[in-house]
Amino acid sequence: TAIPSLRIGYNSVFGYYFEVRNLYKDKVPADWVRKQTLVNAERYITQELKEYEEKILGAEEKILQLEAAIYAELVGQIQKEIPVLQKDADAVARLDCLSGFAFLARENGYCRPEINDSLKIEITQGRHPVIETMMAPGEEFVANNLLLDNSDQQIIILTGPNMAGKSAFLRQTALIVLLAQTGSFVPAKAAKIGIVDKIFTRVGASDNISRGESTFMVEMLETATIMNNLSERSLVLLDEIGRGTSTFDGMSIAWSLVEYLHGTHAKASAAEPHPKTLFATHYHELSELEDLYKRVKNYHISVKEVDGKVIFLRKLCKGGVAHSFGIHVARLAGMPSNIVVGAERKLRELEAARDSGQGATAPAAKRQQPVQLSLYQLDDPLLLDIKNQLKNADINRMSPLDAFDLIRELKKKAGL
Repeated sequence: TAIPSLRIGYNSVFGYYFEVRNLYKDKVPADWVRKQTLVNAERYITQELKEYEEKILGAEEKILQLEAAIYAELVGQIQKEIPVLQKDADAVARLDCLSGFAFLARENGYCRPEINDSLKIEITQGRHPVIETMMAPGEEFVANNLLLDNSDQQIIILTGPNMAGKSAFLRQTALIVLLAQTGSFVPAKAAKIGIVDKIFTRVGASDNISRGESTFMVEMLETATIMNNLSERSLVLLDEIGRGTSTFDGMSIAWSLVEYLHGTHAKASAAEPHPKTLFATHYHELSELEDLYKRVKNYHISVKEVDGKVIFLRKLCKGGVAHSFGIHVARLAGMPSNIVVGAERKLRELEAARDSGQGATAPAAKRQQPVQLSLYQLDDPLLLDIKNQLKNADINRMSPLDAFDLIRELKKKAGL
């Protein structure tokens, strides 16, 4: 064509085209059809170009059809071998899992646990498998021992300051037991694990806004599910039960839970299970349970206070503690200093009032009538109906969903 800058392009409007700059448009053959004029160029099509376009587009369609046919044939061939492939996949998955176990055991100094039929969990120098790999340079994870059994040390009341590592210790115990029973070595110097059939945890705080459930309601529902499904071989990990309500209510619930787990509640029977339990709490009054029940023991995560500063030692020690160092944690979190100073002043006032018996809790002890009226003291047909419905509900056989439905029905009756 003698056109120096001829270009071929494509768009969805008129397909393939020739693009000629205005400088050379006088050299365009007469049989070319102009389709578009631009600022610096014009676009043309030809009969021959359209024929090639049809071949190209037809070839693309044939390619897609051929690919689909090949794919369908491949799927058909694979389907015949699915049982073999599934066995191979299972073998590869097992090999991958076991090689991962072996790598971690060698890399991080894990030990081979002893799995037995006893009701005892004995861990020597146990570590958290995740936290120990995330320590700052030069910092070592503090390992701890643990002994739980169903005869002498069934329930450990674990106290200690905020940030001391109580929740991490609970999770560490669950992970070591779980790893041991999956066939893995465990992050410890030694471990003897009596077979555990269920690991129950109530750790953390969450609500369910979409279903109208508060943080405390969710906590109670989950705790109820745990209490209704216990066995002699269960491992129960409870963290800060009762913190979502008033101090006395929460403390009372926590106290009663320990009694229930120990098997010394009002309706206890000799056949009830004694599940191994770690109970982390800031209710230091629960430490008194050790003096009341033989299988309840007090432990704490130790700290050291030097010149008004708290050093977290992360070591599990016998005995309870009476200080949570919450104000110190607030200071570490960057709370404005005037708030921290005010909190320290108020804490001194409250502690002095408590020691003198003149605190905010003193008048409450003198009240002859409860502040909150009992539901069953009200002479109202609607409340009597609700009372009867609650009385007839078998909570031991209810699933969480059944409990939700019952609560919704009662709220509807009450017009809430």
